[in-house]
Parts: sequence; C-alpha cells; structure tokens
Amino acid sequence: MGIKLNGIQRAFRARGVGQVIVVSGFLIVLLAIFQMLNNNFLGPRNIQNLLRQIAPFIIVGIAQSYVLITGNIDLSIGSVLGMSCMISATLMTHNVPPVFAAGIALIACMVVGVANGFLVAQFKLPPFIATLGTMTIARGIAQISNGSRNTRAIDSSENYKLISPEAAESLRSQIEAFKNFFYYHKFGFLFSTIIIALVIWFIFNFILTSTKIGRHMYAVGSNIEAAKMSGISVLKVTMVAYVVSALCAGVVGLIQTAQSGTGDMSAGNTYELYAVAASVIGGVSTLGGQGILLGTIVGAAIWSTLSNGLSLANVPIAIQNITVGIIVVISVLSDVIIRQRKK
Repeated sequence: MGIKLNGIQRAFRARGVGQVIVVSGFLIVLLAIFQMLNNNFLGPRNIQNLLRQIAPFIIVGIAQSYVLITGNIDLSIGSVLGMSCMISATLMTHNVPPVFAAGIALIACMVVGVANGFLVAQFKLPPFIATLGTMTIARGIAQISNGSRNTRAIDSSENYKLISPEAAESLRSQIEAFKNFFYYHKFGFLFSTIIIALVIWFIFNFILTSTKIGRHMYAVGSNIEAAKMSGISVLKVTMVAYVVSALCAGVVGLIQTAQSGTGDMSAGNTYELYAVAASVIGGVSTLGGQGILLGTIVGAAIWSTLSNGLSLANVPIAIQNITVGIIVVISVLSDVIIRQRKK
C-alpha cells in the first residue's frame, strides 16, 4: 500500500509542477501588460513594494495550502491573524518584552490550530463549520484582548509611566528591534518581510516534500480511506496541518503589529480569501492531495501583481475585487472539472 501511495503522490506532484509552469506564464503575461500600461511598474521601487506586499500572501497561502492538501479548509486564518496582532500589541503596551508577547500570541494561535484539527479529525465536523466557529471565537478574543478597542502605539510614552527610565529605554529598544525584524529592516534590496516569507516557505516546503508527515498529508488528501488502511494517523496529519496554518497566520499577525505599531481588532479581515486565492491560483486543489508550495508563491505573486497593477491603473477597488474573484472561481472550477474527468 505504501508503494501505491508513493506512486499516486509522485503523479500528483508531477501535475502540480505542470500547473506551476502554466500560472508562471500567466504571471509573466500580467507583468508585461501592466508594464505596457505604466512604464514605472517594473521599476526598482515598485518591484520592491510589490515583493513586500507579496510576503504576507505567501505566508497565509502556505497556511491554507497545508490544510487544502489534506482535503480540508481553514476559514479561521484571518481571525487568528487578528488575534495574534491584538494579543501581541496589547501585551507590549503593558510592558511585556516583545519576544514574550510574540511567543504568547503564537502559542494562542497554535491552540486554535489544535482545536481545528481535533474538531475536524476526531469529531468529524465538516471543516467549513468547525473553522467557521473558531473564526468567530478567535475574532472575539481579538476584540476583548484590549477591552474591545484597538491598542495605542506599542512604543507610546504612555506605556512607560509606571516603570523606571532604564526599563523604559530597554523596552523601547526591544520594540524597535521587533518592528525592524518583522517589517522595516532591509537585507540589500529585500525587506525583512520577504525574507521571513521565504524562510517559512523553505521550512514548510521541506516538511511537505521530504518528510514522512508531508507524504502522509498528500495520502490523506488523495484518499482518506486508503490512508487509514495503510496505517496513517488521520488525526495526527490533520492536526499538524491546522497547527501549521494557525502558526503561519500568527506570524502574519506579528508582521501587521510591527507594520502599524498598534493592535487593530479588524486585522486579518478577508485574509481567508487571500489565502484561498494564493493556494488555488497556484494549483493547490480544493479537493485535496494535490499541489506544491512553489505554486503558492506564484499564486500569491499573481494576486499581488493584479492588486498592485490595477491600483496603479486607477481601477476602482470594486472592479479589482470582481477581477480577482473571477480568477479564483475559474481556478477552482477548472480544478474540479479536470478531477471529474479523470474519474
């Protein structure tokens, strides 16, 4: 059975590579069109901005891809992101060092991931319903984290009234380092945000392609009954996928905290759509068992290029949303049609 599963897995991966080539061609066409419409589109400054915009979409795309490959979906990504943003910012405004504030926020996110995996795999709740419930819970936690209001600036002088000048100076320095690490620091041409996204991609791509748990994710998504018969723990695989998803969403929440310097209760709104868009445009199947994370990067790049290019062309936001929505629907529809024809 293991040999058969490996064969199926290789076939799906091979098809995933083919889809990445196709969507990469589409990305090149998009870049060429927007460059013709605006001579500055491929200029160094806009490319730098574009890469910075792509980074969060890559990370949430990886989050959703992990879950989709196992044949499930995670609708709680945006709310978990907002929860991470609010918890980390609120703790920092109460003089908790950023490294601890970030750690506590990420642990809270992973708890949501564990809950999602447990509800879906152990209690057989439909993923749509289970993550819809945790989405609401996480958003509620984000809202009550600071008494149902956004936080003030994490480096505001108001935060340091009750501590010594030396401690205040130390915290200011740590918060500055936090903001630089997650958003403002540059490594040559690249901002730290894109470096974080690429590191996360490298780690989770390695797990997905080169470890037993990664092979089991494809097997569960391809045929859950066959996976069970071969001795694979569906509960373990599902929980790992949802924890990775929540962790990635939490990291994007920290990026937003560093970027804005505050905690925003609405942070992460609609990121569920961004995550699904980056995944399915990049070739990850909504039916499970298919897709590679390289495609997710290309999908995130297409999403960001469309958004950036249409904005530079002064296309109204409503038209931008309609355009991207149509592309997402076409991507999902083509995947469903191709899979049905193969049966």
